[in-house]
Amino acid sequence: MLHLHDVNSYYGDSHILHDISFGLSEGEVVCLLGRNGAGKTTTILTIMGYLKPHPGRILYQGRDIAALPPYVVARLGFGLVPQERGIFPSLTVRENLSVFARSGAKSRWTLERVYALFPNLRERERNLGFQLSGGEQQMLSIARALMLNPSILLLDEPSEGLAPIIVQQIIEVLQNLKREGLAILLVEQNLRTAFALGDRYLVMNKGEICFSGMSRELENNEFVLRNYLSV
Repeated sequence: MLHLHDVNSYYGDSHILHDISFGLSEGEVVCLLGRNGAGKTTTILTIMGYLKPHPGRILYQGRDIAALPPYVVARLGFGLVPQERGIFPSLTVRENLSVFARSGAKSRWTLERVYALFPNLRERERNLGFQLSGGEQQMLSIARALMLNPSILLLDEPSEGLAPIIVQQIIEVLQNLKREGLAILLVEQNLRTAFALGDRYLVMNKGEICFSGMSRELENNEFVLRNYLSV
């Protein structure tokens, strides 16, 4: 479904990603782990078209999308939940959702479905974005991405800064999306969140993938846990 081949990315003259290669299959949850500065967010931004790989290829359903601008990538079926959430503070919850809504013959996510998944948002639909708690803002960010009716959901540390009870709610929502067959690329530092969701795990360090494997392989790899994940 999505394949990165030897992707390199730069911020100016700084070489951040070094020959990143991995794939994401339909219905799969791949967790991208690593410390701050490892290159996880840069990987997400490169996939979305905010950074252009040079060299490297990004294939989505066999099509090279590396040269496309972010709005075109989004239209192809990519829903981004950024680390900073990015909701519109002066719009209501309903307006935040409606402005991103994309309809069509294959549309699965509607306002009612999103409200069923996030009952708190229904209760707060007339509240402005800045009036929401951090957890509610994160729920709104995920819900807004779903309103694009994506085939791939990209989440950049959705549990960051949230209380444990809210993190559990986010995990349950993402587990529901996983059961529905939505492909998810999850950037995380919280191993509890990652192990509750992932099918496969990639660990990054200094812009390179230093581990790829399943949960049991990662849980039993003390070297990777100690040196790259600070466990």
